[in-house]
Amino acid sequence: MSKKPPYKADPENPETFRDIKISPVDKTAAGGKAVAVSVSHILEEMNVSRGFIALQKLNQVDGYDCPGCAWPDPDDHRSSLGEYCENGAKAVAEEATTKTLRPDFFASHSLEEMSSWDDYDIGKKGRIAQPMYLPKGAMHYQPLSWDDAFLKVATHLKALTTPDEAIFYTSGRTSNEAAFLYQLFARAYGTNNMPDCSNMCHESSGVALGESLGIGKGSVKLEDFYNTEVIFILGQNPGTNHPRMLSALKKAQKNGTYIVSVNPLPETGLSEFADPQTVSGMLGIGATISNMHLPVKINGDMPLLQAINKLLIAEDKKNPGAVLDHDFIEKECHGYKEYAKHLSNQNLEDLAKECGIELAQIYELVDRIKHSKKIITCWAMGLTQHKNSVDTIKEIVNLLLLKGSIGKPGAGTCPVRGHSNVQGDRTMGIYEKPWDWLLENLEKNFNFTPPKEYGYDVVDAIEAMHKGDAKVFFGLGGNFLSATPDTHFTAEALQKCDLTVHVSTKLNRSHLITGKEALILPVLGRSDKDIQAGEAQFVTCENSMGVIQKSQGVLDPISDDLISEPELVCRLAMAVLDENSKLPWHSFYKNYDTIRDVIEQNIPGFKDYNKRVRDFGGFYLPNSAREGTFPTETSKANFTVSETTSIQLKENELLMMTIRSHDQYNTTIYGLNDRYRGIRNERRVILMNIKDMQERNLNQLDVVDLYNFSDGKERVAKKFLVIEYAIPEQCVATYFPETNVLVPIKSVAKKSNTPTSKSVVIEVKKHGVKEKPLEKEPI
Repeated sequence: MSKKPPYKADPENPETFRDIKISPVDKTAAGGKAVAVSVSHILEEMNVSRGFIALQKLNQVDGYDCPGCAWPDPDDHRSSLGEYCENGAKAVAEEATTKTLRPDFFASHSLEEMSSWDDYDIGKKGRIAQPMYLPKGAMHYQPLSWDDAFLKVATHLKALTTPDEAIFYTSGRTSNEAAFLYQLFARAYGTNNMPDCSNMCHESSGVALGESLGIGKGSVKLEDFYNTEVIFILGQNPGTNHPRMLSALKKAQKNGTYIVSVNPLPETGLSEFADPQTVSGMLGIGATISNMHLPVKINGDMPLLQAINKLLIAEDKKNPGAVLDHDFIEKECHGYKEYAKHLSNQNLEDLAKECGIELAQIYELVDRIKHSKKIITCWAMGLTQHKNSVDTIKEIVNLLLLKGSIGKPGAGTCPVRGHSNVQGDRTMGIYEKPWDWLLENLEKNFNFTPPKEYGYDVVDAIEAMHKGDAKVFFGLGGNFLSATPDTHFTAEALQKCDLTVHVSTKLNRSHLITGKEALILPVLGRSDKDIQAGEAQFVTCENSMGVIQKSQGVLDPISDDLISEPELVCRLAMAVLDENSKLPWHSFYKNYDTIRDVIEQNIPGFKDYNKRVRDFGGFYLPNSAREGTFPTETSKANFTVSETTSIQLKENELLMMTIRSHDQYNTTIYGLNDRYRGIRNERRVILMNIKDMQERNLNQLDVVDLYNFSDGKERVAKKFLVIEYAIPEQCVATYFPETNVLVPIKSVAKKSNTPTSKSVVIEVKKHGVKEKPLEKEPI
């Protein structure tokens, strides 16, 4: 067996450039170009017949749920031309590829060699076709049987001093059935260490909405978009991250809705949309989406919202009852007087300066919306990944409460979730801070006492592994290393583990930075047929608007050595828990109806689960905010008083946010083009305001290094190309995961503990130029 040479695997993408091309930004999203790109991605990964079946059944009631985003499907008509978007097609192409990685691939490519590839090249190699094992000290993965894989995990878990030395991570792609079994296994094993991708994306939304409205989910349905008067889109780029949302926005616009986009960058998808399901759209003729764009500073949303709300209250005083919904505020809300008093003490000019929007434009907006009664607010990670994210989202709620825009048709909250079942995982109990009712139900129905102590979230788990307090990492999906902050710190944490296990479909960078031993356990994808005991099975997912729906794969798996996630969790539980478990794990994975039966017994809202999920389009879960009730501590919807906080930059510092390219979903890199921003064949770029470039003597495509010095530690991301872009001064944008190395592990949102990937203080220096340190003073 070969031994590791004295080298340290690099957890980052290699610092190399491709042949970058800068082109005009596409002025219209989607259209015929999106169709052409979709087809090219499909045909690159599979033959025409397989590709046709994969797309024909994507997001259809008799097909499978998209493995990409969580945007809801229509409740009624599903388009026969294709109920999917360009990036959905890319996601399917990645998952349903017929390229396979067999044992000879791993025998030919060492960890050292694979670490030199970038994430795009790693992901394009193909599907992993059988379980793989990396022995201690080895440089090559080698195949092993499923029985031996489960035995290996069981041996490590049984050897731990306490179950709390194990980490059980979950990705948002996991089905409801697998997620429920996974949390059941972890708690039967004895720990609540269940970090998940929610901790890194919408945890701030859940905390804010839970405290203010009593439910940590959005309150709108898709049909509300067609019956509203105003839609706010804050910190979200639907054209790239949730492209099917553009169809809903187009329909809303046609019905007279006023759409406001709040984002530091002008985004093509929020400007014009060419619907590829129409002749005009295929010809590239676009429809207007946003009526107003507010280029807010990074983390300037809170002062902007307070300025809007202050002006709405002022307008109501001029004509009492014409602007605010006083009846709703009096009967359904708590804390209005304190909130109004707080706003009366705020200075409008100061708020406008903090958010970076001209006061005249804020007045214009308020004048346009002041008489609107139905408002929807949408947001994503542009709001959730700051230190003050929870308070900012509560300020969104304040706006809706002032207008009575909660619990009525055409109005409410819409946190647009990322991965396709991230919301469902939380509903199923994937949560490091379990609810009392869940623990009581598990104890009553399964005859064991689940642990009550809170477990680790993502940041806590990384720090625990780094300190040696956690020794086994088990990841059910995802690319943990590339998704998390402070890349080198996270890599060190994983390498200190005795065992790291990744349940995956394709190769990713997390497989290359491992514990002392490592396993890759390959599973069926959403698009794959799942046959158990001779019967075709289906799983279920929950979308952004609380709909539970079927997902049944239609493609032949690329390998006979793949198993489903429910089977994997059950066989793992049988190997680890032995005779100590009285749970019927074997019957669970032979028939998924039995899993749904026990979900119905333990999770509220799932009455007649197996019957209702077979109905057309599935069913909605109960939603108290949608129904106009607010189970908070005050039994009312809560106004919240929050102070605006601005990040004080020193001389030469800039505020960086990480973003996705259009050829990317989360950490999966589909391609190297970001055509909606005019950047092709490159990802190592930094978007800068021309004035910030001039102050640093930087020109277009200069090579720079990026530094963060938080906590007295130097973090550096080397070799990025400068690109002039329309972004507010002192603000810059870069793609993740390439700059996750700059996100400090200890910089997190208050209350939610979410990494602050959207507000990272950096310095930009020319590559290869040694500069004398500057004496820095706050500006």
